[in-house]
Amino acid sequence: MDKPAGPTSHDVVARVRRALHTRAAGHTGTLDPFATGLLVVLVGRATRLARFVEQQAKTYCATARLGVRTTTDDLTGEELDGSAAGRLEFSPGGRAAEPPSRRAVEAALRSFLGPGRQRPPAYSAKHVDGERSYARARRGEAVALPEIDIVVHAVVLTQYDYPALSFRATVSSGTYVRALARDLGERLGTGAHLRALRREAIGMLRVERAVALDAVSAEALLPPLAVLGHLTRVEVTEAEARALGQGQAVRRTGGPADLVAEPIAVVGPDDSLIAVGRWREGALRPEVVLEAQG
Repeated sequence: MDKPAGPTSHDVVARVRRALHTRAAGHTGTLDPFATGLLVVLVGRATRLARFVEQQAKTYCATARLGVRTTTDDLTGEELDGSAAGRLEFSPGGRAAEPPSRRAVEAALRSFLGPGRQRPPAYSAKHVDGERSYARARRGEAVALPEIDIVVHAVVLTQYDYPALSFRATVSSGTYVRALARDLGERLGTGAHLRALRREAIGMLRVERAVALDAVSAEALLPPLAVLGHLTRVEVTEAEARALGQGQAVRRTGGPADLVAEPIAVVGPDDSLIAVGRWREGALRPEVVLEAQG
């Protein structure tokens, strides 16, 4: 789906359920209401593939505003420190900061590349003692979430006209782009928050192939194999497909050593996804069965 700004990710799933007359539908990777772009909705037995989609890297186009921090790290929150829109924050030393140069912004963005640690926003869905972090934050409670491991695979500045800037980033699953915008402002000494966000890709899936809310139909459905383009494929015979579809392991000699413990897309003779399995102890063992074989 190409989610527009406004509806929640749950609203999009509800639209799919109504259009396809099914309750078996769910999204992978929430987009905030103000965000747009690629939202993968799995339908029917394909909902079992959610974890294999969610673990893929995601590419975003983000717009941030320097000079103003907010409670939510994005445009939906209240301004912090009484800062006015477009006004520079004061540096830790108490001096008003000059607008950072383009070179400084590019250097700050590059500093995020690779493995790193990130503090999730207080207004996030992370659990704190069994309760969502955003629920505590909305009550005015101080929330200090532990840092999480992230990977920024690529990031590039695409536009800069202080106080606005745009960047494109490919990040690991679980990375908060609004936290990237917040941390960018901290590294530049200006403060910042996220103003707009569009998800362009999840793994090999591109938003250009997505459908609009009003174009949901059975004809728009892709085969389950379409969301597993990042997995190694193994083709099996009809007999093997029947066994795997019934949850049974299939003995095979010479399984690739480098695929041990890695998920594999198991494809039948008709090019349909039978299961997601793994090589273990000389056998291909189904982990998630998609198509039961009689």
